[in-house]
Amino acid sequence: MLRILKAGFVLLVTLTLTWTLNTKQGDVPPLARLLSPYRGMWQNGEAEADVAAQQTLQLLGLHQPVRVRFDDRRVPHIFAQNEHDLYYAQGYLTAHDRLWQMEFMTRVAAGRISEVVGPKALEYDRFQRRMGLPYGAENTLREMLRNDTTRLVLESYAAGVNAYINSLSPKDYPFEYKLLDYAPEPWQPLKSALLLKLMAWDLSGRSDDLRLSNILSKYGPEVVRDLFPDYPNRTDAIVPPGTPLEFEPRPVPPTPPSFTAAMAGKLPQREPDPELGSNNFAVAGSRSASGLPLLANDPHLQLNLPSIWYQAQLHAPGVNVYGVTIPGAPTIIIGFNEDVAWGVTNVGGDVLDWYQLKFRDARQREYWHEGRWKPVRRVVERIAVRGQPDRLDTVLYTHHGPIVYDQQEKVFNKQTPIRHALRWTAHDGGNEVLAFYRLNRAHSYPDYRRALRTYASPAQNFIFADNRNEIAIQPNGRFPLKWPDQGKFILDGTDARYDWQGWIPMEQNPHVKDPARGFVSSANQPSAGFDYPYYLGWDYAPSDRGHRINERLTQLRGATPDSLRNLQNDNLGVNARQMLPWMLSTVTGSKMTDNCFLPLLPNSPEYAAVGALAQWNYRYESDAVAASVFELWYNDLVKRLWDDDFGSAAGLEMRYPSRARTNQLLLRESGSMLTCFQKASPWIDDRTTAKRENVHDLLTASLHFAVDSLTRKFGPMGPKWAWANQKSTDINHLANLTGFGRQDIDCPGSPGSVNATGPRNGPSWRMVVALGPQVKAYGIFPGGQSGNPASAYYDDMIESWRVGKLDELVFLRAADENHPRLQAAWRLEARP
Repeated sequence: MLRILKAGFVLLVTLTLTWTLNTKQGDVPPLARLLSPYRGMWQNGEAEADVAAQQTLQLLGLHQPVRVRFDDRRVPHIFAQNEHDLYYAQGYLTAHDRLWQMEFMTRVAAGRISEVVGPKALEYDRFQRRMGLPYGAENTLREMLRNDTTRLVLESYAAGVNAYINSLSPKDYPFEYKLLDYAPEPWQPLKSALLLKLMAWDLSGRSDDLRLSNILSKYGPEVVRDLFPDYPNRTDAIVPPGTPLEFEPRPVPPTPPSFTAAMAGKLPQREPDPELGSNNFAVAGSRSASGLPLLANDPHLQLNLPSIWYQAQLHAPGVNVYGVTIPGAPTIIIGFNEDVAWGVTNVGGDVLDWYQLKFRDARQREYWHEGRWKPVRRVVERIAVRGQPDRLDTVLYTHHGPIVYDQQEKVFNKQTPIRHALRWTAHDGGNEVLAFYRLNRAHSYPDYRRALRTYASPAQNFIFADNRNEIAIQPNGRFPLKWPDQGKFILDGTDARYDWQGWIPMEQNPHVKDPARGFVSSANQPSAGFDYPYYLGWDYAPSDRGHRINERLTQLRGATPDSLRNLQNDNLGVNARQMLPWMLSTVTGSKMTDNCFLPLLPNSPEYAAVGALAQWNYRYESDAVAASVFELWYNDLVKRLWDDDFGSAAGLEMRYPSRARTNQLLLRESGSMLTCFQKASPWIDDRTTAKRENVHDLLTASLHFAVDSLTRKFGPMGPKWAWANQKSTDINHLANLTGFGRQDIDCPGSPGSVNATGPRNGPSWRMVVALGPQVKAYGIFPGGQSGNPASAYYDDMIESWRVGKLDELVFLRAADENHPRLQAAWRLEARP
């Protein structure tokens, strides 16, 4: 009996251990399966020698044979005989390299992460759905499927992705599936639409409406007009002032007499990073060595592994195009063909507005609008949660859009709470895939303008050049036709005059072709001058990058591709060049030392730091000690200036004035040393202290903070204070899996430089194209073609990217063309 009990106990322990090791336990993966030599992570190991140089694959759904050549960066050059097979092959090969990434990102957009990681992602999923990303994706897909061309593209691409998924057994799954213990699901065209909406969220999902409403409520309209003016940095507009209009403007809706905004509210807690931006520029043949245009683009996005972009060449009857695309999205998004090149940067226009609503009663079935009660559409979202029952969340929709937040924020009476509804261009249908499909096949400027007609969201500055010696730029997308400042504050959702009143015709979006100055450029600055007849938004990115690009391009003659590459890597800080001389002269001023303030002590750490700053050339090189001091000093100065009035100390969710307005106040309104700062702006004083501070007090305290912070972090001033150490650029794994990213990359640049490399964001793809009889192009991104951490092609481009080099891109004219960098050839055939 005892023997039976012992055997039973051993069996029970064995079964329990077997179940435990084969089952995900919280955040711990099923270790037995993960470590299995037959199906676990060991199956994902890959060296360069493991990649087949010659291979024939038989795939169900192909119509005709497809030839694929791979170069030494593992870029596929796809040669198909028809469009179905072209996008089928693009889907198959992208999934081969990036399946987990493309599927994971669609789960992020759809609010389906809880299915993989459990309840800790529930609020994130709920937020994505309430923001309406899946809703917008469905509207966009509906629009794209109405068009025969984009239906073919999307369905062919999906068939190719599914052909790859169906070829996998669990042992072949990408590493992340094994670590997170789930399996890929079939690809649908909706997933490609979801990726477009995720990009729209990253690039147009920020809103200051609620912050500005709080400021208006607290300080009144005079302060708003003074500190938060429209277009505080209208210099260096993308379309230069004075550019002739080629259209008769439509009437702008009248401003409602009741236009006031005064409402505190809740802000999105997961807003995109405000430092996301981009550069693009093109020079005419009159400024190039070849006599034909050059074009450059470097979109600044979050730096991740796997990289956000995937390189490919697509060749079929009527098209031969090279560039990058987002894994999961067909066609080429940024690139070139034999006749034209194009690139994009973010516009940053105001295309997202919040409306305050009034419900009839607590049941929230009707809301007041246009003098009557209108029905609310109620959508029940079912959110699957791993290891727990599904959760249900009811989202309310009005004609404006979804109600993102439904907590009771303010009450007119016990039964009538106020809510905020969201109106956003990303919720509307568009056909971005058709726009890129046409750009891929463009041969001239009219083709470019025609392609942009169907592009809706997110609004982008499309730059263009062709081998007919034409250059152009157009801030493009669907822009609502607004009265001035409509959407700067929360809008009255009960009054139809506050609704969007239609759209700016796309042919009337700002644009310029072949300007007399010989170049076009954008760096997220305002789209046009004050002579443009429509309101697009009130605030844009700081003008530093745009100003520096235009400064360099104005001086440029005989440009080569290397000239544009060097400009992409320009590390000069325009803000430092503008502000540091004043900061130094003010903090060290001695004319009224006895009456105003004490000078810096010669043997103090601050004195030594000031000495280093005085010798600095304003360039954010990797080893620049002064760059570290300036960034900490300036940013803390701004915080001390504004935090008591508009930051956490003020007790409301608000924002600081723009950097342009901040610098203007410091340079012109902070008083004079000769009067001991007695005529300074009242904003200089810290309202939270009894003392009346002057600007010297703020500068001295901020300088001490900067020096003390660096000393605590790195020790006494020396080489360890280098800018690369302080900035600490990281390229993390997309799901933040420890050990699968690259940390502390030693590289120059700063968020305000043309080389806009920051701690987590930076140039995600650098491209330079030289148009001509034989187009030549150069590019790099900070990662590799493969999404497999065990692959030699996972991060093989980071070193070149780090030092500012570009690869010459292999652009083939035929499938059998010889090139020394070609390493492999595959043949895809239809399965009998």
